[in-house]
Amino acid sequence: MTGGDSTAPRYHHGDLRNALVDAGLAMLERDGLSALSLRALAASVGVSHAAPAHHFGTLEGLRTVLATVGFTRFEMVLREAGEAAPTDPVAHMRAAEQAYLGFARGQPTLFRLMFSAGLLDWTDGALQQSAGEARRQLSDLCGPAAAYRGLDDPTARLALEHLVWSTVHGRAHLAIDDKLDAASEDARALQAAGCDLAALLFAPHAGPR
Repeated sequence: MTGGDSTAPRYHHGDLRNALVDAGLAMLERDGLSALSLRALAASVGVSHAAPAHHFGTLEGLRTVLATVGFTRFEMVLREAGEAAPTDPVAHMRAAEQAYLGFARGQPTLFRLMFSAGLLDWTDGALQQSAGEARRQLSDLCGPAAAYRGLDDPTARLALEHLVWSTVHGRAHLAIDDKLDAASEDARALQAAGCDLAALLFAPHAGPR
């Protein structure tokens, strides 16, 4: 906290880092990524400008921590959606897709940051772990579809995962950029027409099962 400012908030030991993270996440969505800085973050919390540097090192370090928190929350959202969905793999995939889109719409700036190649330290162990756990949710989600389509080869299963991921991720970016019209956003209509991702993946086909 700032030395002589009696109005600055006081923190118990260990609370300041969490307060800075929460403030950083709020700043991202309120002001945009370009407004995020260590100095602006310090000012928003009412602490010395050196405090964020002590906890995060650099701006890249701060962004990396925020993205790590984002992936942790993202993984939880996907997992909880899957746990709440019926055991039917089609319903499971639809629930996970809606959770994916909902996360992106709810925190669009954080979502973009999480998948930015040049803004984060991807050698950071915590970031790798949280992103990897979210990635495993995708693998688990695609398992039933791969089995249904008879994809036993690891390369083919990975190709299916990439197909699902690129489809849902691309849709998420189109949604948060307001590029989709109302009809294409109507999940129930798409399901009824059999043209949503889950229906296409689990449609009868001539190949092996």
